[in-house]
Amino acid sequence: MVAKNLRALARLHARIRACAKCVDAGYLPSAFPIVAGRATDRVMIIGQAPGAVELTTGLPFSGRAGAELRRWLAQAGIDEEHLPYRTSITKCFPGKAATGAGDRRPSPSEVALCAPWLEAELALVRPRIVLLVGTLAIDRFWGRVPLSDVVGKSRVDGGRVLIPLPHPSGASRWLNQPENRRRLRHALALVGRTVRGLDIAAQRGRSPSATHRFRRLLELRSKGL
Repeated sequence: MVAKNLRALARLHARIRACAKCVDAGYLPSAFPIVAGRATDRVMIIGQAPGAVELTTGLPFSGRAGAELRRWLAQAGIDEEHLPYRTSITKCFPGKAATGAGDRRPSPSEVALCAPWLEAELALVRPRIVLLVGTLAIDRFWGRVPLSDVVGKSRVDGGRVLIPLPHPSGASRWLNQPENRRRLRHALALVGRTVRGLDIAAQRGRSPSATHRFRRLLELRSKGL
Protein backbone atom coordinates (compact mmCIF):
# COMPACT_ATOMS: atom_id res chain seq x y z
CA MET A 1 0.00 0.00 0.00
CA VAL A 2 2.83 2.40 0.86
CA ALA A 3 4.57 1.72 -2.45
CA LYS A 4 1.31 2.32 -4.30
CA ASN A 5 0.84 5.68 -2.55
CA LEU A 6 4.44 6.67 -3.29
CA ARG A 7 3.89 6.05 -7.00
CA ALA A 8 0.57 7.89 -6.93
CA LEU A 9 2.15 10.91 -5.24
CA ALA A 10 5.01 10.95 -7.75
CA ARG A 11 2.43 11.05 -10.55
CA LEU A 12 0.48 13.82 -8.79
CA HIS A 13 3.63 15.90 -8.30
CA ALA A 14 4.49 15.48 -11.98
CA ARG A 15 1.03 16.73 -12.96
CA ILE A 16 1.26 19.69 -10.57
CA ARG A 17 4.68 20.69 -11.92
CA ALA A 18 3.32 20.55 -15.48
CA CYS A 19 0.36 22.81 -14.65
CA ALA A 20 0.09 26.12 -16.49
CA LYS A 21 -3.56 27.02 -15.79
CA CYS A 22 -2.76 30.44 -14.33
CA VAL A 23 -0.53 31.26 -17.29
CA ASP A 24 -3.28 30.24 -19.72
CA ALA A 25 -5.73 32.42 -17.78
CA GLY A 26 -3.37 35.41 -17.95
CA TYR A 27 -2.59 35.67 -14.23
CA LEU A 28 1.11 34.76 -14.45
CA PRO A 29 3.78 35.29 -17.13
CA SER A 30 5.23 31.82 -16.50
CA ALA A 31 4.57 28.75 -14.40
CA PHE A 32 6.91 27.03 -11.97
CA PRO A 33 4.80 25.02 -9.50
CA ILE A 34 6.66 23.98 -6.34
CA VAL A 35 5.76 21.24 -3.88
CA ALA A 36 7.69 18.71 -1.78
CA GLY A 37 6.93 15.85 0.56
CA ARG A 38 6.30 12.16 1.01
CA ALA A 39 3.14 10.09 0.89
CA THR A 40 3.95 8.84 4.40
CA ASP A 41 4.10 12.32 5.98
CA ARG A 42 1.72 12.67 8.91
CA VAL A 43 2.11 16.46 9.08
CA MET A 44 1.41 18.84 6.20
CA ILE A 45 2.34 22.52 6.03
CA ILE A 46 0.13 24.70 3.84
CA GLY A 47 1.41 28.18 3.09
CA GLN A 48 0.30 30.97 0.77
CA ALA A 49 2.54 30.53 -2.27
CA PRO A 50 6.23 30.07 -3.10
CA GLY A 51 8.53 33.09 -2.98
CA ALA A 52 11.24 34.31 -5.33
CA VAL A 53 13.97 32.24 -3.68
CA GLU A 54 11.98 29.07 -4.27
CA LEU A 55 12.28 29.70 -8.01
CA THR A 56 16.01 29.01 -7.72
CA THR A 57 15.85 26.12 -5.25
CA GLY A 58 12.71 24.37 -6.48
CA LEU A 59 11.79 23.63 -2.85
CA PRO A 60 9.02 25.16 -0.71
CA PHE A 61 9.92 27.39 2.23
CA SER A 62 13.58 27.72 1.29
CA GLY A 63 13.94 31.50 1.57
CA ARG A 64 14.26 33.65 4.69
CA ALA A 65 10.65 33.01 5.68
CA GLY A 66 11.26 29.29 5.27
CA ALA A 67 14.36 29.46 7.47
CA GLU A 68 12.29 31.16 10.18
CA LEU A 69 9.56 28.54 9.82
CA ARG A 70 12.11 25.77 10.26
CA ARG A 71 13.30 27.47 13.45
CA TRP A 72 9.71 27.42 14.66
CA LEU A 73 9.40 23.74 13.78
CA ALA A 74 12.61 23.00 15.68
CA GLN A 75 11.07 24.63 18.76
CA ALA A 76 8.14 22.23 18.33
CA GLY A 77 10.51 19.27 18.13
CA ILE A 78 10.51 18.81 14.34
CA ASP A 79 14.06 18.84 13.01
CA GLU A 80 15.48 19.30 9.50
CA GLU A 81 15.61 15.55 8.89
CA HIS A 82 11.88 15.20 9.54
CA LEU A 83 10.44 18.20 7.71
CA PRO A 84 6.72 17.74 7.00
CA TYR A 85 4.99 17.68 3.63
CA ARG A 86 5.22 21.22 2.26
CA THR A 87 2.74 22.79 -0.12
CA SER A 88 0.71 25.98 -0.55
CA ILE A 89 -2.67 27.35 -1.53
CA THR A 90 -1.22 28.30 -4.93
CA LYS A 91 1.83 26.53 -6.27
CA CYS A 92 3.59 29.27 -8.29
CA PHE A 93 5.37 32.47 -7.25
CA PRO A 94 2.74 35.23 -7.70
CA GLY A 95 5.24 38.07 -8.01
CA LYS A 96 5.91 41.01 -5.74
CA ALA A 97 3.10 43.11 -4.28
CA ALA A 98 2.38 46.39 -6.02
CA THR A 99 3.41 48.22 -2.85
CA GLY A 100 6.80 46.50 -2.89
CA ALA A 101 6.24 45.13 0.62
CA GLY A 102 6.35 41.37 0.34
CA ASP A 103 4.84 39.09 -2.28
CA ARG A 104 1.51 39.57 -3.99
CA ARG A 105 -1.42 37.76 -2.40
CA PRO A 106 -2.89 35.35 -4.97
CA SER A 107 -6.31 36.36 -6.23
CA PRO A 108 -9.46 34.30 -5.52
CA SER A 109 -9.44 33.18 -9.17
CA GLU A 110 -5.88 31.87 -8.86
CA VAL A 111 -6.78 30.12 -5.61
CA ALA A 112 -9.76 28.48 -7.33
CA LEU A 113 -7.63 27.28 -10.25
CA CYS A 114 -5.09 25.71 -7.90
CA ALA A 115 -7.59 24.28 -5.40
CA PRO A 116 -7.98 20.85 -7.08
CA TRP A 117 -4.25 20.19 -6.69
CA LEU A 118 -4.36 20.87 -2.96
CA GLU A 119 -7.45 18.73 -2.53
CA ALA A 120 -5.70 15.90 -4.37
CA GLU A 121 -2.65 16.24 -2.09
CA LEU A 122 -4.80 16.10 1.03
CA ALA A 123 -6.74 13.10 -0.24
CA LEU A 124 -3.59 11.15 -1.11
CA VAL A 125 -1.31 12.03 1.81
CA ARG A 126 -4.11 12.11 4.40
CA PRO A 127 -2.13 14.11 6.98
CA ARG A 128 -3.14 13.84 10.61
CA ILE A 129 -1.92 17.37 11.40
CA VAL A 130 -2.16 20.39 9.07
CA LEU A 131 -0.23 23.55 9.88
CA LEU A 132 -1.93 26.56 8.30
CA VAL A 133 0.79 29.14 7.72
CA GLY A 134 -0.47 32.65 7.03
CA THR A 135 -3.88 34.20 6.57
CA LEU A 136 -4.61 32.79 3.09
CA ALA A 137 -4.32 29.20 4.33
CA ILE A 138 -6.18 30.03 7.53
CA ASP A 139 -9.01 31.69 5.58
CA ARG A 140 -9.32 28.60 3.37
CA PHE A 141 -9.53 25.98 6.11
CA TRP A 142 -10.59 27.83 9.27
CA GLY A 143 -12.48 30.87 8.07
CA ARG A 144 -11.72 34.57 7.89
CA VAL A 145 -10.71 35.50 11.42
CA PRO A 146 -8.07 37.74 13.02
CA LEU A 147 -4.74 35.99 13.64
CA SER A 148 -4.94 36.85 17.32
CA ASP A 149 -8.17 34.82 17.58
CA VAL A 150 -6.72 31.56 16.21
CA VAL A 151 -2.94 31.38 16.74
CA GLY A 152 -2.45 29.10 19.74
CA LYS A 153 -5.64 27.14 19.07
CA SER A 154 -6.44 23.96 17.16
CA ARG A 155 -9.48 22.39 15.56
CA VAL A 156 -10.30 18.80 14.59
CA ASP A 157 -11.69 18.74 11.05
CA GLY A 158 -12.33 15.61 9.02
CA GLY A 159 -10.01 13.45 11.11
CA ARG A 160 -7.11 15.91 10.97
CA VAL A 161 -5.97 18.60 13.36
CA LEU A 162 -5.73 22.14 12.03
CA ILE A 163 -3.20 24.40 13.76
CA PRO A 164 -2.91 28.01 12.52
CA LEU A 165 0.42 29.82 12.52
CA PRO A 166 1.32 33.37 11.44
CA HIS A 167 3.35 33.83 8.30
CA PRO A 168 7.06 33.88 9.13
CA SER A 169 7.81 36.59 6.57
CA GLY A 170 9.76 39.61 7.77
CA ALA A 171 7.19 41.76 5.98
CA SER A 172 4.62 40.82 8.63
CA ARG A 173 4.47 43.11 11.67
CA TRP A 174 2.06 40.92 13.62
CA LEU A 175 4.86 39.38 15.69
CA ASN A 176 6.12 42.79 16.76
CA GLN A 177 3.56 42.70 19.57
CA PRO A 178 4.67 40.80 22.72
CA GLU A 179 1.24 39.23 23.19
CA ASN A 180 1.38 37.82 19.66
CA ARG A 181 4.81 36.33 20.28
CA ARG A 182 3.28 34.61 23.30
CA ARG A 183 0.50 33.28 21.09
CA LEU A 184 3.11 31.88 18.71
CA ARG A 185 4.98 30.14 21.54
CA HIS A 186 1.72 28.58 22.68
CA ALA A 187 0.97 27.45 19.11
CA LEU A 188 4.39 25.83 18.73
CA ALA A 189 3.97 24.04 22.06
CA LEU A 190 0.61 22.81 20.78
CA VAL A 191 2.25 21.52 17.59
CA GLY A 192 4.81 19.64 19.66
CA ARG A 193 2.20 18.05 21.92
CA THR A 194 0.02 17.02 19.00
CA VAL A 195 2.92 15.44 17.11
CA ARG A 196 3.94 13.55 20.25
CA GLY A 197 0.34 12.33 20.51
CA LEU A 198 0.70 10.83 17.04
CA ASP A 199 3.90 9.11 18.12
CA ILE A 200 2.14 7.58 21.12
CA ALA A 201 -0.70 6.30 18.92
CA ALA A 202 1.84 4.81 16.49
CA GLN A 203 3.72 3.07 19.30
CA ARG A 204 0.48 1.44 20.40
CA GLY A 205 0.12 -0.11 16.98
CA ARG A 206 -2.60 2.21 15.69
CA SER A 207 -5.20 -0.05 17.27
CA PRO A 208 -8.83 1.15 17.07
CA SER A 209 -8.81 1.93 20.79
CA ALA A 210 -5.55 3.88 20.54
CA THR A 211 -6.84 5.81 17.55
CA HIS A 212 -10.06 6.60 19.41
CA ARG A 213 -8.10 7.82 22.45
CA PHE A 214 -5.89 10.00 20.25
CA ARG A 215 -8.89 11.59 18.53
CA ARG A 216 -10.58 12.19 21.89
CA LEU A 217 -7.39 13.79 23.21
CA LEU A 218 -7.28 16.09 20.18
CA GLU A 219 -10.90 17.09 20.65
CA LEU A 220 -10.26 17.99 24.29
CA ARG A 221 -7.14 19.98 23.40
CA SER A 222 -8.97 21.83 20.63
CA LYS A 223 -11.45 22.95 23.31
CA GLY A 224 -8.64 24.06 25.60
CA LEU A 225 -9.27 21.29 28.13
